[in-house]
This record gives sequence, C-alpha cells and structure tokens, in this order.
Amino acid sequence: MHPVEVFLTKGGTYFAWIVQGLPETIKVAICAVLFALVFGLVVALVRMTRWRALRLPAVMYVEFFRGTPAFVQLFVIYFGLPDLGYQPSPFQAAIVGLGLNGAAYFSEIYRAGIESIHKGQMEAALTLGMTPIRAMRYIILPQAIRSMLPPITTVAILLLKDTALVFTVGIVEILALSRQLVTETLQSGVVYPMAGAIYLCMTIPMARLSARLERAKQAWQ
Repeated sequence: MHPVEVFLTKGGTYFAWIVQGLPETIKVAICAVLFALVFGLVVALVRMTRWRALRLPAVMYVEFFRGTPAFVQLFVIYFGLPDLGYQPSPFQAAIVGLGLNGAAYFSEIYRAGIESIHKGQMEAALTLGMTPIRAMRYIILPQAIRSMLPPITTVAILLLKDTALVFTVGIVEILALSRQLVTETLQSGVVYPMAGAIYLCMTIPMARLSARLERAKQAWQ
C-alpha cells in the first residue's frame, strides 16, 4: 500500500499511538532545561572566578560536554555509572545527561551576558556595601538577562529535540513509540514523518519566541 493511502487510512491510529509519548517527552525536556539553567549558572560563576583551581575544571567541563555527542554522554551516565557502584534510573540518566549537556551551553551564555555588563557596576555595588552575591543577583543578572534570553531559548529548543535520544536508555517517549510502531507495521515512511511533525509543532512556537526576544533585545539596545 502506498504511504499516502496508509496515512489516510491508518494515520489517526498511528498518531494516537505516537502521541502517548508526548507527556514523557515534555517532562524530560522541562526537567533537563531547569537542571541546565541552574547548573549552567553555577558553572559560569565558577568559570569567572579568579581561582585557577576552580576555573580550570569548569573550563574542562564545558569543553567536554560541548565537544562530545549527547548520545555518548547519555550512554556514559546510564551504562558507565553502574561500574562505579550506582545505577541511575532511565529518567535520572536522561535528566542528568541532557541537563549536563545543556548546562555547558547555558554557562557560556551566562558568562557572555554577565561580562557584557560594565565592571564598574559591580564595583559600585560593592562600594555601597553589597556582597558579591547580592550584587550579582540584584544588579548584574537583571540587566544581563535581556541579552541572554534569545540564546537561552535556542538552547532549550535543542534540548527538546535531543529528548529523541533518551529512548536509548529506556524512556518511552515519542521516538520510542514510533520505533515500536514501525517494528509492528513496517510503515517507517509514514510513522517517522508523523513523529517529526509532533516535534515540529513543539519547536516552531519556541523558535517564534526566540525571534521575538531577539527583536526585543535589539530594541532595548
């Protein structure tokens, strides 16, 4: 049967099966992004410290996770950690793997945003008696966030797409269900495009948001 005929006759059934993985995909994506946002800020601050003993490991972390595939990182966490005595659950491995990967990119975004603020503002805040942490929280970050939002949104889109990798560690999400369906029906020409369309429906609004934030950033400047 031609793929078009299969789509017209079985498309609704296939879609209903695949979309069952949507909640798991969204849950993994949200948790990974939140993990990456928090840990990325920590890495950025450590990388900007004057202490070389702290700065060097942060630099190595960023280079490693930006320079190796997320697929390999997931495998190291899920299949490698048991050799060290700890067996993460599939969900833990997915969150930590994607989160560490995203944090490496977020840390560079944070660092660039913070460094775009004139150093005199931090010096003035310290002169007024603020601690470095309070100055960063109330003076530097609120200003830097304007320039950071567009690239943060872009990396969040990449992490959402990377959730397609987590089926390799046992997460039953969109691609996992698509693979099961293809195994049963042999209709890869119909099933996989439908899965891609679901991802597209999630990423297009985020891409539109990123574009609007970029225009807003230019207006602020």
